[in-house]
Amino acid sequence: MRIDIITVLPELLKSPFEASILKRAIDADLVEVHFHNLRDFTTDNYKTIDDYQFGGGAGMVMMVEPIDKCISKLKSERNYDEVIYMTPDGETLSQGIANHLSLKENIIILCGHYKGVDQRVRDHFITKEISIGDYVLSGGELGAAVLCDAVIRLIPGVLGNETSALTDSFQDNLLAPPIYTRPREYKGWKVPEVLFSGNFPKIEKWREEKAFEHTKNRRPDLLDE
Repeated sequence: MRIDIITVLPELLKSPFEASILKRAIDADLVEVHFHNLRDFTTDNYKTIDDYQFGGGAGMVMMVEPIDKCISKLKSERNYDEVIYMTPDGETLSQGIANHLSLKENIIILCGHYKGVDQRVRDHFITKEISIGDYVLSGGELGAAVLCDAVIRLIPGVLGNETSALTDSFQDNLLAPPIYTRPREYKGWKVPEVLFSGNFPKIEKWREEKAFEHTKNRRPDLLDE
């Protein structure tokens, strides 16, 4: 998989990809992540990427021309499955979206800033709009990092155990059940005996019941889906 991220603040984005699972995935050539500074696609001496909005109103708007030039350059080099715009009014990121995107080969992610982008960008270039929640950030970079993390960890070979991602919360519209590790007892707090039974069908049934109970208590809306 290749991910191209268009941003005005590449230095803000690079850190998450220089550590932990994301770095290992890049080092193992399981994913390529490239950052493109939108200011490199401007034509004036000030490297202007925003302007006042027509009709008046507060907030600057990202201009269509630099974005067009950047996306067009990338598209001239390869085909892209999705051109994603990170925006508060996009579709809320879910495990299902992450699963879907993890199967793609090439993705562009555009990080918004200021008041947003010229509507013509959204009309003519963007294939998918994604939000990470009902709140507004200073820019789309942090949202892009969250999206990349959610997607990259699903790529085969990224996690040490291939089945780990399949048992995450939300994969089957249920939250994950309780999990335990050593010691078996701590301060009188005991691990459920069923987990030591060696009866794996029984253990799986216990986990399913606990996952359902956990979801019903915390996220009953998931059961309605």
